Amino acid sequence: MRFYLGVVLILTFLACRPLLTRADEASSIPTLEQAMASKTDLWGELAMKQPNGPSYEFFAQLLPSLRYVNADFRFYPIVLSAPCAKLKARLISNGSGINLRGGARAWNDVGTAVQFRVGPDEFLFGGLEDRLSQPALAEGWLPIVEIRYRHSTPLLQGGNVPLAAQTPRIPQEIYRLEAFAATEPALASNGVVFVKFDLAQGTNGTITLQFDDPPASLEKGHLVRTGSKTKTRGQDDSDRFNAALDTAWRSERGRFLAKLKPGTSATLAIATRPVSEAFECSTEIYAKQRELCAETWRDLIADGCNLESPEPVVNNAWRHLICQNFELINGDRIHYSFGNQYDKLYESEGSDAALALMVWGQNAEMRKLVVPLLDFTRKGLEFHQAGFKLNDVTRYYWQTRDAAAVRELRPHWEREARRLAENRTAEHGLFPKEQYCGDISTFVYSLNANSKAWRALRDLSAVLDEIGESDAKHYKEVAAEFRPAILKAIADNIHRDSTPPFVPVALYADEPTHDPILHSRIGSYWNIIIGYTIGSGIFPPGSPEENWIPHFQEQHGGLCMGMLRAGHGFSFWTSPNRINPLYGTRYALDVLRRDDPERALVSFYGMLAQGFSTNTFVSAEGCSLTPLDAGGRMMYCPPNSAANAHLLSMLRTMLVQDWDLDDNGKPETLRLLFATPRRWLEDGKQIKVERAPTAFGPVSVKVESRLSQGEVRAELDLPQRNHPERTLLRIRVPEGWRAVSARAGTKNFDVDAQGTVDLSSLSGKQIVSFQVSRS
Repeated sequence: MRFYLGVVLILTFLACRPLLTRADEASSIPTLEQAMASKTDLWGELAMKQPNGPSYEFFAQLLPSLRYVNADFRFYPIVLSAPCAKLKARLISNGSGINLRGGARAWNDVGTAVQFRVGPDEFLFGGLEDRLSQPALAEGWLPIVEIRYRHSTPLLQGGNVPLAAQTPRIPQEIYRLEAFAATEPALASNGVVFVKFDLAQGTNGTITLQFDDPPASLEKGHLVRTGSKTKTRGQDDSDRFNAALDTAWRSERGRFLAKLKPGTSATLAIATRPVSEAFECSTEIYAKQRELCAETWRDLIADGCNLESPEPVVNNAWRHLICQNFELINGDRIHYSFGNQYDKLYESEGSDAALALMVWGQNAEMRKLVVPLLDFTRKGLEFHQAGFKLNDVTRYYWQTRDAAAVRELRPHWEREARRLAENRTAEHGLFPKEQYCGDISTFVYSLNANSKAWRALRDLSAVLDEIGESDAKHYKEVAAEFRPAILKAIADNIHRDSTPPFVPVALYADEPTHDPILHSRIGSYWNIIIGYTIGSGIFPPGSPEENWIPHFQEQHGGLCMGMLRAGHGFSFWTSPNRINPLYGTRYALDVLRRDDPERALVSFYGMLAQGFSTNTFVSAEGCSLTPLDAGGRMMYCPPNSAANAHLLSMLRTMLVQDWDLDDNGKPETLRLLFATPRRWLEDGKQIKVERAPTAFGPVSVKVESRLSQGEVRAELDLPQRNHPERTLLRIRVPEGWRAVSARAGTKNFDVDAQGTVDLSSLSGKQIVSFQVSRS
């Protein structure tokens, strides 16, 4: 009953919201039911009509946030790990415990589990949602998590009580939990998590620790294991220390209790994998380890590209998502998730996650991650995987120009290149049949696999030509023969019973037009995977055909808030209305390549506001759109490295684009600030991008808006390693303004209607002054 009442209240709330309007164009916000019934993205289209276009605030108001999972602990988990550590922990986001068991077999047991309880009545921390705050990150982005929970200490006064005594007015206790993973190597190798409890309000708090299997004893501040039914990976029988507690704790009836007063705290350190030697915890040790943790993550972020935008939520998101993906790296493998059935490497999703780190300046990490990706295999998807592998190598080369790495990696990538070059044995000049996708084992002639393979071979030939390898010509010739066969297959199989024409994944088969897209399970999967064909660029740039697939998704029910919809034809774990946003990366990047910034901003802000949890930026492969209750929505097996990469890739490409627009496999065009939100250049605001890697070398740009003075000033440090054939800079000023001219030194530049100037004649450090006026 709670579920149905919650949904009714939420849908009523959505239907009765105040209007968001332009002064001349009043329009109410569609309800969730209306948005789901529409073939077009009603919320996304309305966002583009708002003053200065889509915004975080517009999307954030539409639905409750992501909050729940299909586990006994119910609230989504937050991964806690040192960078690339093999041992990780999970903090439950309502503060109820560390490493709690999920119950459902989709969740893995990860190690030492402990529940947190508050008050003398030992109520579960976070047990009542209306008393719980959303978790928050230190400084808005560091992997140091704070959760607050309100729970009054019951008045248990007894004995000789005056009959006329007044009930005292005592402020309710607000418990504050802070937790982080140790980054000191000796502790990180065992997944040690530090936790501190104190009172944000109140005078008389009690915290109780309840450790799961096995019962333990407290010896001189060390929690000692006395036997175990299960072992963490790598655990030895001599590993006996589960945790270290400071002096605030005492043992009581098999649990461990600490009293909290204003200005006091209780700290502990939990070893996810018990260790053989005792370790210590105290207030001083906690503070030292916390600072070391913060320093580790600050240094990691400082190693790459830097962005400072006028929106704190954007700045916090990109920093934390990079940190979170380093938390999801297991040694030299970028795992899809942690602590659940997705805690493993996947080719396409792992490649997307690794490449997103690379475009934010983590070149060394990409070099490390690429080898397991090249060696990965999954039966039935060999051609599909090979395209991603070669793409990883070519993308790495253009950003780094590291010819030696390409040669060193040849034993890993050459077998994939030969697989693609030598196996077009099917009747139509295509590859033999393979699975429709990972979840659908039906074998088909896959448009995705063939189009990606063409792109991989074409791009590989361009790289090999650039570094002087003799087999460049061979792969170029194979690619040149392959593309016409794919285009003919598309022409033979497109369905012209819709507008635009429908392009199936399964060629020379009976895949129907999916209209609406979510009419069936296959339609849902088509929507998720057809982006691989979009990303291949199989259609000539600028041709009408290159719009067919993205426009079909936009016009036939494929999108909600710019994110890919899924699921209507089957229910599975939550509701029929879901999104799988991570698979929209190629759609969004293609929108940016085709220079449709407002639509790209729908995808970006839709994801930021409704594809992640509030404050902590946790996402998943699948996310429900229908709220579970007034508190939030469900998501499936978070966190998710590819979902994180989706936002990182979009944001980077909104700011910095290095494209191959002449379709020869070699990047030649640099576009800067082509899709920034217009409000970012309101008067007095600035955008700063530092050390952004590109195919031409690093680039920096700082733009300051002085609208009140009729000027926008751009300071540039253009790439010097390789000179782009074209360098374009765009100034997207707020509505009601336009850039009328630009000047660098003594040279004047024309400005187009979008605020774009061609700076191809410039290099190195430059200052460009735009004159702006009211439009």
